[in-house]
Amino acid sequence: MDWFAAGDYEISRQILERGVAACFLIAFISAINQFPALLGERGLLPVPRFVASVPFRRAPSIFHWHYTDFMLLTVCWLGVVFSSALIIGIPQQAPLWASMAVFLFLWVCYLSIVNVGQVFYSFGWESLLLEVGFVVAFLGSSSVAPPITIIIFLRWVLFRVEFGAGLIKIRGGVEWRNLTALDYHHETQPLPNRLSWRAHHLPRWFHRMEVLGNHGAQLVIPFFLFAPQPIASIAAAIIIFTQLWLALTGNFAWLNFLTIVLAFSAINDATYAALLGIYPVSTPREAPVWFVSIVLLATVLLVVLSWPPLRNLFSRGQLMNANFNPFHLVNAYGAFGTVTRVRYEVIVEGNNDFAPGPQALWLEYGFRGKPGDPRRRPRQVAPYHLRLDWLMWFLALGARDIRWFEVFLVRLLQGDRPTLRLLSHNPFAEHPPRWVRARLCTYRYSTPAEKRATGAWWVRTDIAVLVQPVAYQGQTHAT
Repeated sequence: MDWFAAGDYEISRQILERGVAACFLIAFISAINQFPALLGERGLLPVPRFVASVPFRRAPSIFHWHYTDFMLLTVCWLGVVFSSALIIGIPQQAPLWASMAVFLFLWVCYLSIVNVGQVFYSFGWESLLLEVGFVVAFLGSSSVAPPITIIIFLRWVLFRVEFGAGLIKIRGGVEWRNLTALDYHHETQPLPNRLSWRAHHLPRWFHRMEVLGNHGAQLVIPFFLFAPQPIASIAAAIIIFTQLWLALTGNFAWLNFLTIVLAFSAINDATYAALLGIYPVSTPREAPVWFVSIVLLATVLLVVLSWPPLRNLFSRGQLMNANFNPFHLVNAYGAFGTVTRVRYEVIVEGNNDFAPGPQALWLEYGFRGKPGDPRRRPRQVAPYHLRLDWLMWFLALGARDIRWFEVFLVRLLQGDRPTLRLLSHNPFAEHPPRWVRARLCTYRYSTPAEKRATGAWWVRTDIAVLVQPVAYQGQTHAT
């Protein structure tokens, strides 16, 4: 079955399998550290309440059978163990079915988490990890050559990620069409990192070139992923370069890293040999009939499921980061169809007075990733995902569902330790505050002169009180 084998992609298979496993590892560690406080039995949006109202067919998850925080942590730690084993390469050296079984196990575990994660797991990279994790399960182990159908499908995933993002921009805000989007994006993106400030202050002509380069990388280059070699490898290298720039200037969890990993599906062994002098170390044998049959069945399933996202790409009402089935297989992707020009932030504060007046001293809670204290240097947190911080960004933009935020304020008034561990600074370490409130502010980057004079990375301006001072009485009242 020579037609079935992509024998010139052994090195890329190793990168794909280990890279996807690394993303799973990060995702499970993120869940261990954050899920119980956000979604656990006493979380902001408890899973038991969710599964009681949402049927299994709409959100397949093992937690429909039973949920406890202990069970969640058990699933996550199993995910950590098996992801680590794949990174090391242990299942890949076992019988052919082993690596397939391990990847499918990780997919089931993480699908179970995402499908009960509600708004805290509503990000496009969750679906991307689930789709890619399912697909790479059929790449096989070192004993057989990578199946060509899976290699091509992984390029199709990458095509949808890039081309979908490009189309959503062209169809979105005028700032992408008049090339001004990057005048604002570095400053208003969800979680700026240490290089975002410097990227923002690059010359405007450079920002125009950034936007043009983005359009080329997302709207033109993806078509060349399906071209003969070495053109496909060159296209992949361009995508890798653009994703590295995005990763250096922003915090988008594992999205950029996973997209880079996907790009290796278009780089063949001859390219590694020519550029790096690296050659495959294994000599694969012919794939057994049972493996070929399973891979072909999986390919047919994935091709059939590709029709809705393909139609979505060319629809005037193109959906961004949409799922067409509850298993998160073959999804629609895209990001930043519009770029906000003003950065808004919600600042959460506490007070210990019996009745805080106009001159009351309010102390600010510090978040791990989002801007708060203007003098604090922006952090590099990706590929780790700070879910609470991302939701705070959406809150500042006017998110409609703020149930989780109301409960969050209650947890601060209660001094709830799991919730407080999600923060970087708790100004009430000895006992909870009597009152909490939330202010809405605008943030802009300091100019180089302002930064030299004050050391501040941001300039903050008060806009309004978003949540009036409230004390714990079993509930809060957001205004």
